[in-house]
Amino acid sequence: MTTYFDYGDLTWPEVSALPRNTPLLIPLGESYPLEKLSESLGNPPRIGILPRLPYGWEGGGLRLDDQLFERFLSNLIDSLRDDGFNQVFALTPPGIAQGLGPLRISLPQNKINTAALPNSPHPLPLDSERGKVVIIPVGHTEQHGLHLPMATDTLIIEAIAQGVMLSAPGRAVALPVMPYGVSTHRSSFAGTLNAGGRAFEDLWVNLIDRLAGRGFDRFYLLSGHGGNCSFLVNVVKYAGERHRRIFCATAWLYLSGPQGIAAIEQNRQSAIGGMGHAGELETSFILHLRPDLVHMERVVDETDFIATPSYYMDWVEGGALVANPPWDDDTITGAYGAGSLATAEKGEIWLKAAITEKIAHVDEIHEQQERREARRKGGFGLWANQF
Repeated sequence: MTTYFDYGDLTWPEVSALPRNTPLLIPLGESYPLEKLSESLGNPPRIGILPRLPYGWEGGGLRLDDQLFERFLSNLIDSLRDDGFNQVFALTPPGIAQGLGPLRISLPQNKINTAALPNSPHPLPLDSERGKVVIIPVGHTEQHGLHLPMATDTLIIEAIAQGVMLSAPGRAVALPVMPYGVSTHRSSFAGTLNAGGRAFEDLWVNLIDRLAGRGFDRFYLLSGHGGNCSFLVNVVKYAGERHRRIFCATAWLYLSGPQGIAAIEQNRQSAIGGMGHAGELETSFILHLRPDLVHMERVVDETDFIATPSYYMDWVEGGALVANPPWDDDTITGAYGAGSLATAEKGEIWLKAAITEKIAHVDEIHEQQERREARRKGGFGLWANQF
């Protein structure tokens, strides 16, 4: 009998130890009949289900350009194949080829999301949400040392995005979290995914194109993974150039503004270098959100980053230099930080602070868009002849 496991729940050592002939599936959506999946693969002993793609294809609620979505998905599959996994497939509804050929398994879904059907009156997000800030949470599936799950970045940013939407329902709406981003250090740690920088940028610019075309005009790209951030800055720049009457913004992760940094400093125990990756902060978050996925007995503190005055690593990275040396130079386990100092109590405090920070950003995005639109309509400068 085949058993199934959630890839995102595994730690990096568990992923690294998987037999390379283990089937791994990236689902488009959810509710697939697993018994038929096993049959289609020859009834293997184990099948790994990766975090699902929440939208992007026809019938997925928010369709993106087919070629861009295909490139994004193909890069994810290639990441795992580069690591030696030889049975990696996209799991799709019937009729969704995405140019994948033999890298695709098609099965009918048990539960059809009628809101996602073509020509549905209930697209993602609902048209009635126009005027709200569309929060676009982007996580990732990558190694987080010996003790945290691969889905760490996704779990955290999903909790923050949902917290903002629940706290400010009249001002913000959140898309489902996208669990894949960019890891340029991927080759050092088997099983870390990588959508590729250019494919990643193109996908999100296309998403803004689609939503702006439907009348949405305020966007907040919210990242839970540091490797996404520089690419999301480019997305914001491209989107602002293409759509001159929207306000599209991003930020460095979370807890990175004055209030957020203060919340970190008030509660952290680690010195600088203790919160780079899989350290005190992220471990505390997951201890609060999903303690069942944390293996504190495996924590290895690694804070021996090669730091100089203008280049060092902590939560809010500092210094004038921007670089991307191999992770192998600074970490043996994949962690940068002091995960042993994490507690669930600190995770709860920091989650509340992160939600508060992001609500303030939502309010600023509204203010920016409304004041700018008023100025435009008032005929300011070069806008005088455009109305």
